[in-house]
Amino acid sequence: MDLHSTQAPQDFVREDFSEYVAELQLHMTLQARNLVPNITKAADSREQLLQQTQASVEKLVSRQAM
Repeated sequence: MDLHSTQAPQDFVREDFSEYVAELQLHMTLQARNLVPNITKAADSREQLLQQTQASVEKLVSRQAM
């Protein structure tokens, strides 16, 4: 029995699922950007915290391997 022939379908499913998750994450990120106000000069500490959090999340997402 060939080991490669038994693992190939699982690899394709895993790869397809990984691609689907990556596309879903990108879509959700783009949707979230429409819900968060653009970064401007923060008027108070809450806005500053929101901006810092948004920037941190975007950095993490952009550095993930797809």
